[in-house]
Amino acid sequence: MKKVMMKGVEAIGEAAIIAGCRNYFGYPITPQSELTEYMARRLPQVQGSFLQAESEVAAVNMMYGASSVGRRVMTSTSSPGFSLMQEGVSYMACAQLPAVFVNVVRGGPGLGDIQPSQGDYFQATKGGGHGDYHLIVLSPSTVQEAAELTILAFDLADRYRNPVLIFADGLLGQMMEPVALQEREITYDNSSWALTGAKDREPRQVTSFNIDPYGLEKMNLELQKKYREIEAKEVRYEEYLTEDAEILIVAHGTVGRIAKSVVRMARESGLKAGLFRPISLYPYPYEALSNLSERASLILVVEMSSGQMLEDVKLAACGKAKIEFYGRMAGVVPTPEEIFSHLQSLVGRR
Repeated sequence: MKKVMMKGVEAIGEAAIIAGCRNYFGYPITPQSELTEYMARRLPQVQGSFLQAESEVAAVNMMYGASSVGRRVMTSTSSPGFSLMQEGVSYMACAQLPAVFVNVVRGGPGLGDIQPSQGDYFQATKGGGHGDYHLIVLSPSTVQEAAELTILAFDLADRYRNPVLIFADGLLGQMMEPVALQEREITYDNSSWALTGAKDREPRQVTSFNIDPYGLEKMNLELQKKYREIEAKEVRYEEYLTEDAEILIVAHGTVGRIAKSVVRMARESGLKAGLFRPISLYPYPYEALSNLSERASLILVVEMSSGQMLEDVKLAACGKAKIEFYGRMAGVVPTPEEIFSHLQSLVGRR
């Protein structure tokens, strides 16, 4: 299969088209504006529709409308823009509308900067909007994986009638790597719920509103049942040199990629280190990490945040191993050398 050099955001865009996305609504914001530009150029070539909305609030509500008639839809944004979309995200989750969101995370809080960050983890995994809902959240570490997870995201969105979030960062979005993309047959069935006109069937309703509390609770219970199924079937993670690991590094996304180098450096120095990289941030791989925690004496969580995923690691480990944290914020990317140096200092204190 032929590989081509592509930016991360461009690979996500092309993968979305391969997956059958023909409607994109968005508003430019760095460091993902090239994805908006890519979709503006490519969608007309495949008889799709691109629309630059007047705001992120408008974009997410356009997605609601397009998804409700059975279209595969996507938007992309960065941290402040995704914050503006949260009301619409909650509406779509409750209405059980499939859609794919891409958040190329930048430094914050507030307007922040345009450098890479993972500081939107809580927003992504704990529900950035109101109510009891979840997005399926996928965290790629390479451009190739970003493309593959984008295709998967559309399939998962339709399978569970649920919004899916690609949780990337400015580093992954802007880097260029060889990517192999292959056309595939697009198949999905929305015949049981999409609003296509009610001439030959009973009318349907797509809504997140129910003024009867018992009726709304019934809708919520249906959602919770779906989330339990997702948690049982859609957990994804990578293990690297964990078979005999006494030290476990836990990191996701591009930091997980950096942490692989740290593991190799540790092994060369005689430390039995391994990497656990969550790929699905929701559902989080609690059970797999819990099992590894029984064998590890030290877990080092590394993030480009103040320690947001750290909470999930603590829940998974449940006191089975000593847990330490190393993080950089505001768009600062940790190097393998500084992480390894920190790891050495921790080992020296034991």
